[in-house]
Amino acid sequence: MPVRTPERFVISLRPRGEHAPMRRAAARVGLGVIALSPWRLRWRDDEASRRALRTALDAPRVLFTSPVAVRAARALQPLASRAGQRWFAVGAGTAAALHRAGIAEVEAPTRMDSEGLLALPGLIDIDGQTIGFVTAPGGRGVLIPALQARGANVLRADVYERVPIAPSPQSIAHLLALRERATLALSSGEALEYLLATLPPDALERLRRARVVAASERLADLARAHGFAEAIVARSARPADLFAAASGTAPPA
Repeated sequence: MPVRTPERFVISLRPRGEHAPMRRAAARVGLGVIALSPWRLRWRDDEASRRALRTALDAPRVLFTSPVAVRAARALQPLASRAGQRWFAVGAGTAAALHRAGIAEVEAPTRMDSEGLLALPGLIDIDGQTIGFVTAPGGRGVLIPALQARGANVLRADVYERVPIAPSPQSIAHLLALRERATLALSSGEALEYLLATLPPDALERLRRARVVAASERLADLARAHGFAEAIVARSARPADLFAAASGTAPPA
């Protein structure tokens, strides 16, 4: 049988090479994906990064901000939990990545964003505590100031970095050729702002027609502030949750 070409599309702002989960989730509901990557990811592999990671992983509390941070850290050294140590993840995807890396007990919020993470009991009474923070430059700008405001000593380890890239001509052409209103899956404010600053005017106008499905209320507010007329909030940044919010259905278990 001939393959049916999707007529409706979701716009993914994930890094180059990281769109596969979005494509699988879109295919399950008959949607296509337009990949508008604002950057590619590059693992760090220098002695300063290794030393910062070792120091962070030795802290009584260790926090990872994304599945990518877990993968990049594992490329630098194996991950192992010490007795009495507590490990935190910003969401279910990051927690699952830590489980695969061999960390049996991981604390993650039901509300999978920065605000949900900060509401975890283990990150509230932290005055004088040391927290290893494994991440990348930029992004999650709310977390470190909030943890420090609670009296924590934060040991940051940047284990990968985002290298800006221009949107591909093919993706821009695909965006301009849309016949129906698309859905913009938004899980990174930094990605959105970079894209808005780099798209040509005609593509920018077309992008702003999209309906936004955001991973948090903060991101939905950001989209509205940048001129998007409709922005709804999903339960998390997981593709299943984003598509469930867009369709008004419950995500699969």
